[in-house]
Parts: sequence; structure tokens; C-alpha cells
Amino acid sequence: MKITQIETIPVQVPINQERAVRGGRGAHTVSPFVLLRVHTDTELIGLGEVSCTPIWSGEDQMTAIHCIHTYLGPQLIGNDPTEVERLTARMNRVLAGNVFTKAGIEMALWDLVGKVAGLPLYRIFGGPVRDEVPTKFSVSGLEPAQAARIAAWAVEQGFRTMKVKVGIEPDQDVARVRAVRAAVGPDVRLGVDANGGWSPRVAIQTIRRLGEFGIYFAEQPVAPLDVTWMADVRRQVPVPLMADESLYTLQDAMALIRVGAADILSIYIGKGGGIGAGRKVAALAEAAGLTCTVGSNLELGVASAAMIHLAMASPGIGAEEFPCDILGPFFYESDVLAEPLPIKAGSARPLERPGLGVELDDALVARYRVD
Repeated sequence: MKITQIETIPVQVPINQERAVRGGRGAHTVSPFVLLRVHTDTELIGLGEVSCTPIWSGEDQMTAIHCIHTYLGPQLIGNDPTEVERLTARMNRVLAGNVFTKAGIEMALWDLVGKVAGLPLYRIFGGPVRDEVPTKFSVSGLEPAQAARIAAWAVEQGFRTMKVKVGIEPDQDVARVRAVRAAVGPDVRLGVDANGGWSPRVAIQTIRRLGEFGIYFAEQPVAPLDVTWMADVRRQVPVPLMADESLYTLQDAMALIRVGAADILSIYIGKGGGIGAGRKVAALAEAAGLTCTVGSNLELGVASAAMIHLAMASPGIGAEEFPCDILGPFFYESDVLAEPLPIKAGSARPLERPGLGVELDDALVARYRVD
């Protein structure tokens, strides 16, 4: 089997503006992503998704499409798509960075591996370590009353774990978490996510203040400029710290572990450069006595499926203690899949079909296409 073409489809799927994520690094109010079809000389087609938003990834639709057709595609066309590691290395040799774009292609290659084998992807990775993937909700960094309403709505949907966006202004951050805790009651597990928005001094002070509301983790309290900043914070606060913006590569994970900067690593398929890279980070964390979760860039259905397969088969991802951010159906008006993923409040499962298990709905793709 040989790759014959990489088809790129730019889409823009509307986000529910009431629940659009706002935090320490700005707002995610629209998703200009790229869907991929990797065609082969057989009837099999691999699906991928480039979940690129410039404020987070430094990539956008134009750069992704340009890089695929100019640099990456020529390196892959004519090759066997099931040689995922070899083709990933070829992509990295010909183009620096652009990890979200590479991850979208790698995702489609893994989809083809599963389709060739006739197995869901998580079984290719060794089978399930859990029957479903626990998930949490993300409460946007809005005014306290509005954040509290959204949190109460999430509890009504069935969520029992959530995080609140902070890192905007300390007093407002505290007021927001106070309001959310009052709205959800004492039994909902609550974390906070600063998206790197605090200085080390403010992070220490504010996390200590937030202890009154029973938070059980704090995500990326400081900017990802120096891992020792987060290590300093970790030594002086009473809750576990989660690394997100500080973690892109396997080497980033090693640096965080060496200096004792985090208790939990948040793995992104896009930010890390692919499913394979995510599996390596999870294994490294497991070996170091840490745990992981799966973070989100508000992926659409194709990438959400990849996230589910990764979490289903990775013992280094401690989703029971730190649930994953697999949340697309709660933020988008609709998706681009022919059949929705079995994602509900608090848990997600894959479709039991070969590869990623998903197919595109051509009518929905055409509706959201933005050529």
C-alpha cells in the first residue's frame, strides 16, 4: 500500500459563545482547523485533523496547508503509510516545528494502520487499560456569576470534575473560583488552570488563597519561560501542579521531571507532534512516578477520537484521578462526523471500529468548509 495524495480541507465550526474558553492566554472563540484525508492506492483512506489556532499553536490553516503540500506531502507520497515512525522522522527532518500540522498527518497514518489490521487503534496500542475515559469540564474565565452559571449547567449535564480558568487577575480569579464552588457544592472536584498567566510570586499567593475552596490541582501557574519557576511554585503550594504550556516535546517532559516542576503532565496530540509522541511522554511520566492527563485545544471529532484511543491504552495517563479534556460536543454546535463519538458528561469512549473508528459527513464538511 502506498500514499497517493494528502487532501487538505479547511473548516471553521462555530463554538457556543457562552461557553467559549477564555483564560490567561486569551480566548478560543472560533476553530479554524484543517481536516485531512490521506489517500492510498487501495480503497483505504486515513483521516487526520490539524487542530491549529494561532494564539496557542503558532500555526493556522494557511501555514498547515502550505507545509503539507510543499514540504511534508512530497516526503510521504509513494511510501507505505503503516511505517509511521519512519515517516514521522522524515517529516521532522524536512520541516522544523509545525507540530500540530505533523500531528494531523501522523493521526491519519495511525488511522490507516488500524484499518489495515482491522482493529480499533487502542487495541493496536496493546488494548484497554480502562473501559472508558473519565473527562472533566472547563469553566471559562468569565465574570464570577456567569462562570457559576456555566459550572452549575455542567453539573446538571453530569460532570463531577471541572477546572476553572484563572491567571487573569488574582482577585477576580479568587472571586470566580469562590462563585463556582458555591454553585457546584462540596462534592465536585475542582482544579484551576492559569494558562501561564501568573508570575511565580502571584501564583504562590493566589494558589494558597484558593485552598479555601478545596482545589485539588493547579495547571500551568506560570509562563513556560523557565521550568525552575514552576519548580519554585510547586515547593511552596499545597496542591499538585500540572504542566501544560511548558510541555511540547519529550525533552520538555524530561526537563520538568528533572527539576521537580510538576506532578501531572498534560499531553496534547497536536502540541506534542502526534499520538506516538504522546505515548512516549506517558511512558516517561510513568517511569518517573508521575501521572498524565490529556489536554484539549477544543478538537473536532477526528482528533477527539485520537485522544480517546491514546487515553484508553496508556497506563501512564491517570484519567481516574485527573480526568481528560475531551469536550468537543459541549462546545460546538455540531461536528463533522457521520456518527457522533460516544462522549457524554464525565466520560468518553471510542467507536469500536478499525483505526480511529470515525468517518466524515460530507454534507457537514461542505457546510463548514472555508476555502
